[in-house]
Amino acid sequence: MFNMLFIYTILKCDSHLDSCMATLTTVGETSVCPLIPGLIQREGGSMEQEMGELRRYRTQSISRGEFALSDSFYFYRKGLESIVDDQVTQRFSSEELVSWNLLTRTNHNFHYISLRLTIIWGLGVIIRYCVLFPLRITLAIIGLSWLVIGTTLVGFLPKNRVKTWLSELVHLMCYRICARGLSATIQYHNKENKPQKGGICVANHTSPIDIVILANDGCYAMVGQCHGGLMGVIQRSMVRSCPHVWFERSEMRDRHAVTSRLRAHVAAKTNLPILIFPEGTCINNTSVMMFKKGSFEIGGTIYPVAIKYDPRFGDAFWNSAKYNMVSYLLRMMTSWAIVVNVWYLPPMTREEGEDAAQFANRVKSAIAHQGGLLDMAWDGSLKRDKVKEEFKEQQQKMYSSMVVGKKRRKSETFRKDNQDTVILE
Repeated sequence: MFNMLFIYTILKCDSHLDSCMATLTTVGETSVCPLIPGLIQREGGSMEQEMGELRRYRTQSISRGEFALSDSFYFYRKGLESIVDDQVTQRFSSEELVSWNLLTRTNHNFHYISLRLTIIWGLGVIIRYCVLFPLRITLAIIGLSWLVIGTTLVGFLPKNRVKTWLSELVHLMCYRICARGLSATIQYHNKENKPQKGGICVANHTSPIDIVILANDGCYAMVGQCHGGLMGVIQRSMVRSCPHVWFERSEMRDRHAVTSRLRAHVAAKTNLPILIFPEGTCINNTSVMMFKKGSFEIGGTIYPVAIKYDPRFGDAFWNSAKYNMVSYLLRMMTSWAIVVNVWYLPPMTREEGEDAAQFANRVKSAIAHQGGLLDMAWDGSLKRDKVKEEFKEQQQKMYSSMVVGKKRRKSETFRKDNQDTVILE
């Protein structure tokens, strides 16, 4: 059995080396082989295909509907692949850079290189912390203060077009000041697809500043839980001038109440488009994880938006398990800049016969394709929670269907043939 596994592993390695040698190219007198992209080679086949390949190396043939001890090696290999190169949990840590961007936080294996580079790094620290940071913190304070004051004053006006216009003007002005406080360089693409009033804007989620990035080009109705402290003051002032949707903690657990309030907001075509991040948590901007289907059960038109940050100038990803909000904002304001591209995708609606989960996956795939991100089916809640039992049961059912299911079909066919024979006799 172990000889079989050893031969299988060697054949996998040989096939990988053969593919590398096949692409061998000659540059001058030097032969260059492309670098292997990872430590291991992952197979894209199904469970049944890979187990069938394992069984080929047995000296004794086994029918496809029977259990074989060699099948366990498939699960061993999958487990080792996840340990060596986990494609899920690595989405919850900062993206690794190809080259150093002169920020200490991105150089985990720091060692002395040269005096010139050390001097350049020291000058960068002085510029970022002594020049840029004071200016940025000043702009951020001005932006937030004007947001609270401006929205509070607009809130005293009677509800009419003037109030709506002033509210959008104040919000847009404040968010642009805050974006300058982050030295954000934003490029918007396909502006003809910008979200319209009465719609729902959905986007991939990397950071709390995603709101600032999107609201820098238009106003949105925010959706979230009511907070206390400074955040609560900002929320209460904002809702006076604009119909944002804030929920109490008890209401957040009532899915029907949340859906009803959001559906009522969308039904009023004069309301600002709702901004929702269906992933439910921050991902490191290398992939898009599962969209919660609740946002797609509301109805109305969905306006997908893809956000892609350039980590070379500053990593915008918020690892909430490692940094609190104050530490994160300090890192953002001491980076070189926040460079980001935003793509507005064509509006999408739910097709006939399509359920909410299928619609969510279709929108997610479109965002991932446009942003150059990896489309993943895993739930972002794995950032804090354990794998759900239903995912384990799904793998168990797939394997049992290969063994038990086919045996049952064979036995049913055998019984039917015997019954036909008895009838004929």
